[in-house]
This record gives sequence, structure tokens and C-alpha cells, in this order.
Amino acid sequence: MASPAPDQALNQDFSRYDQVRKTHTYRLAEHEGDAFDEEFEIATLDLRRFLHGDAADKARFAAEFGAALKEIGFAVLTGHGVDPALYDAMHARILDLFSIPLEEKMRFRAERHGSVNQGYFPILETSEIHPDLVEGWVWCRRAFDIPQRREAPFRPELFWPRPDEEPQFRKLALAHEALFKPIAQAMLQGIGCDPHAFDAKLTNTNFGLRANYYPPMSAAQDRSGAGRLLGHEDVDLFTILPAAKDDGLQVWNHRSRAWVRLRAPEGAIIINTGDYMQRISNDLLPSTTHRVGKPRDGSHLTSPRISFPIAVYLWEDEVLEVLPELGPPKYEPIKAVAFHTRSTSKFYGDGYAVETA
Repeated sequence: MASPAPDQALNQDFSRYDQVRKTHTYRLAEHEGDAFDEEFEIATLDLRRFLHGDAADKARFAAEFGAALKEIGFAVLTGHGVDPALYDAMHARILDLFSIPLEEKMRFRAERHGSVNQGYFPILETSEIHPDLVEGWVWCRRAFDIPQRREAPFRPELFWPRPDEEPQFRKLALAHEALFKPIAQAMLQGIGCDPHAFDAKLTNTNFGLRANYYPPMSAAQDRSGAGRLLGHEDVDLFTILPAAKDDGLQVWNHRSRAWVRLRAPEGAIIINTGDYMQRISNDLLPSTTHRVGKPRDGSHLTSPRISFPIAVYLWEDEVLEVLPELGPPKYEPIKAVAFHTRSTSKFYGDGYAVETA
């Protein structure tokens, strides 16, 4: 169907792709009429209490974490153990990566690998809904020389324009992979479920490490109604996002029906729950809408913005079903590949979906 103008398009225009209930309505791009909730504060929690505390410490942390995620689907974690110097190094490497000539980057044009659209996304082409003013690069587990399901030998040249980049980005992937299970355990314990229910599924599971480069916006782009990254929900279990050096992340507060500007402390990580988690939690943990808008200081006109989230997925043959502790299920069991690709057909076109028997 024809796409509305970027500043007029609504999420409900594309609701036929949603695999979980999303009843709220919002404009995809930032708009001068948007309301902002300046009073709401997204919880900042010290993960050391769960990683190194006793049973009582773990229980208190899990309860606070679960409450924050039930409230808005986002939380900020400090004390996670990842060296902030690694984040500084990644920031510099991503700036360098996107300086590669376009024709070289286009050799790695994104295509579906299993469930995940992996590779390079040119600016204005990150999705088919509306153009985002961001370049992206996604690597799933298959792009790294780490333990996994692989039939053929690892070949970095298939995924990396400079194969020597893989070991550097691998450090980031492994640092965050070490957090997959404890974060999931705290999340599940916080909503009254078996904290270890997903330990096996999250052992060497799939993920999507994404590098985002937001170039400075021109005055014309600033006036156009285009967005740096349009409003969306993540399709995963949860996302780990190191705090960016620049403002711009905005989170939808479904209770106040207004946007919250989220700025996390340097070195912290931001956690948000996605569609997989909303499905298995029987809607208890929302897949929360977020976007990258314009900072109030106007830095989007002069400075690039860098981010590098990692989305935590399950392998394609895993089944998503409501956790048994959470009452009568609102959703039928579904294979991850069908759930994931039906959802992301919203971004990549109807032919992207993979149906299973």
C-alpha cells in the first residue's frame, strides 16, 4: 500500500504484521504536537546485586527489575561488569566502519539469514515503511567465530568488509552474551516464573548485533518530518543497549500516553523487552515503543550519533509459548522463525515471512 507522509504515518497503519497485542496509536516520526512526560524516571538498578549477591539480594533486585519492566518495558543497569573502555573502542570502530566507500559497503547488502536480516542497510533504506536517517549494519551469530550451530567452516569475508574487524566486534558480542542468562533469570524471577526456564534456550543462542550510524541532519531533513529512527518495537526477547554519548532516545509511556526522554549514565546499559518476551509473558512485559528523535541541544544538526544494541533472539526452531506460571495463555505456541519473520515483514516486505507447518 502507499505509505503516508513520514510525519503523518501511524503504527496502526501496519498492525496486520503484529504478532502480539499493541493497542496504542502513535506517529512513527517525531512531530511538533507530541507530548513529553518530563516527570517520569526510568529505573536505574545495580546489576551487581543479582550477579554477586545472596538469595535475598537476587530476589530484591528481580522484584525491582520486574516492576520496572512491567511499568514501561525499559530499565537502566549499572554494575554489569562490561568495561566502559570497550564501549569507547566500539564507538571509534563504528565511525571508521561507516567511512568505508558505499560501493564496498553495498557488497554486504542485508539479506535474511534464518530469521534475521543481516548485513548492511544504506541510509533511508533500513525499512520499507518509511526512510530512517540512519545507516545500519547487523551481524547475527553466524557472523562470528564463536560456538554455535554451523555446518560449514567460518568465513569472515562473507560478513566483514575487513575480516580483521570480526575479532574486535566479537569482544563486544561475548561481553554481552555473558549477560544474556542472568538478565533473563532476573526478568523471569521478577514476574514469578522459574528463573532458569530459558537457560538451555539461551545457551549459544542467536542474536543480532547492530551498529547504527546517524549522520548529522541537514536543515532540509530537519524540516522534512523525517526521523533519525522511527517509532518501533523490538522483535526479540530483550535488547542490551550501551548508553549512547548523544541524546535522542525516546520511550513511549503507555500510561501517560507521552514520550520519555531517556539518557542513561555513561557506561550503563539500557534493557528493553521485545515482542518475543511480550508473547511468552502473556502480555505482562510490554514490547515498548521507542525511537531516536532530535536532542533538545540541536546536536543532531552538527554531530553524528553512534549506537550498538544487541538483540537477544532464539534459534529459528525454538517454540515460543506462554510461561506456565502466567495463567490461561492469550497466545498459541508458535515457532520462532514464523513469529520473527511475520513481525519483521512490516519492515522488509510481505515476501520476508517464513511459514511453518
